[in-house]
Amino acid sequence: MNNFFTVVGVSYLALVGLLFSFQRNMLYFPDASVPSPVLSGVSEMSPVSLKTSDGLRLLAWYKSASRGRPTLVFFHGNAGNIGGRGFKARPFLDAGYGLLLVEYRGYGGNPGSPSEEGFFADGRAARDFLASQGVSPRLTVLYGESLGTGVAVKMASEMAGESPAGALILEAPYTSIADVAAYHYWYAPVRLLIKDAFDSASLIAGVKSPIFIIHGDSDNTIPTKFGRRLFELAQEPKESLWVPGAGHNEIYAFNGAAAVLDFLKRQTWSIK
Repeated sequence: MNNFFTVVGVSYLALVGLLFSFQRNMLYFPDASVPSPVLSGVSEMSPVSLKTSDGLRLLAWYKSASRGRPTLVFFHGNAGNIGGRGFKARPFLDAGYGLLLVEYRGYGGNPGSPSEEGFFADGRAARDFLASQGVSPRLTVLYGESLGTGVAVKMASEMAGESPAGALILEAPYTSIADVAAYHYWYAPVRLLIKDAFDSASLIAGVKSPIFIIHGDSDNTIPTKFGRRLFELAQEPKESLWVPGAGHNEIYAFNGAAAVLDFLKRQTWSIK
């Protein structure tokens, strides 16, 4: 019997060790191939270079806004690359909004390796790029998808001190990666192991931009309880839409773009 418990204990510790060692492989799923705007259905977008504070040059795609329209800074989720987000970009481009599709380090042919602090540096490089293009914070909309919501919340919280962003849009957000990991790996002490916390719950109350959260109520990857809790912690003005029947990657199949566009049209910037 003692041998049985020894084997179980050793096996459990080995499992925990594997979760700790390979957690970034389980969090980030980059497509390292270099995407094409034409093949992604957004031929009007141009490749641009973002320079990070740690010396990386990152490929991104950019299209300037029509006069009086804001520019969306899009932080995608943990899998693929910006080439797979053309269908999400299309409605905003057609409506005359500017768009910066941010590509992370380690994704889309970019140098570097994914990490929380690295992604935050990539987000700041995107903000610097928009500033160089003359896009004011008031006409900057931060949009986060899934894992990217943590980057968007971080950027919005940093901008809150001096010049808040015009709006913050969160698609399928979470309170923290630790919370989501504890939900999926309830049998392991993941809160003690996590390297990249993306703790949006501790930051969202400091955001001073209008917030829109959209989340599918059939999401099994990031259940809506995390999005709802984040919404509770956020300050006004804020809006939410819990999309009936939509899974984690299905929000745009349930008219998600129309809901986001409706939110944008009701904000305070001038739209001619």
